[in-house]
Amino acid sequence: MDLGLTDQRALVTGGSRGIGLATASALAAEGARVAISARNADALATAVKGLVGGSERHIGVPIDLKEYGSPARLLELLQAEGFGTPEIVVNNLGGTLGVDDPFAPIAQWREVMRHNFEIAVELTTAVVPAMRQAKWGRIVNVSSLAGFELNGPPAYAAAKAALIAYTRCVGRLLAGDGVVMTAVLPGVIRTEGGYWEKIEKEDPERVRRYLADRCPLGRFGTEEEISAQIAFLCSKQASFAPGSAVTVDGGQLRGYWGG
Repeated sequence: MDLGLTDQRALVTGGSRGIGLATASALAAEGARVAISARNADALATAVKGLVGGSERHIGVPIDLKEYGSPARLLELLQAEGFGTPEIVVNNLGGTLGVDDPFAPIAQWREVMRHNFEIAVELTTAVVPAMRQAKWGRIVNVSSLAGFELNGPPAYAAAKAALIAYTRCVGRLLAGDGVVMTAVLPGVIRTEGGYWEKIEKEDPERVRRYLADRCPLGRFGTEEEISAQIAFLCSKQASFAPGSAVTVDGGQLRGYWGG
């Protein structure tokens, strides 16, 4: 299947490792020009070199997006580097930030909401005018299964649920302009340096029980299994999917709604 991504300009936030890097790799392999952002300049440089086409075709932008106004600054930096305005945006940045107490101070809840929701909204708001003018664009928001069901720290789950609601609402509003916004909801994924890698080392029996109880496949998903779905939603083939929230969870979700 031709995804029609050749020479499309794609931006992936949090793209130096994990699902973000796998997504950048998938898009680069499909012929897209990719910009990835993250805080660590050395990690970005290594990530870009590993993409098909390397640093001659793709760029990394070191930036901390938690500061208000940083998403717009990121787009300015892309222009300054000659990359141009992205036609595809993957809002991948996210995580629990270690806030797992349901009664954590409101300041910590705000940090989690900023990290998982607000940055995606701010960046989307900045890129949408150009996409609407071009009558084409793709925005994929990486949410989580935690946004659908009781699964994960409350602050993180609330932020990811907000991202799904945002996708469903705004995706409908953009549909008539040729801009397709979707969300991907990964199930349990083992990433290098991630939550489940840590738990595997600290409490392997807990991991065994979780996989046996919650995951029909009996294993973690891979970054590549998620990035393949994201690449499809970035493509011309996803034209009939505005506002869709797609679970990619190995059958983990137990509710009827979703998928």
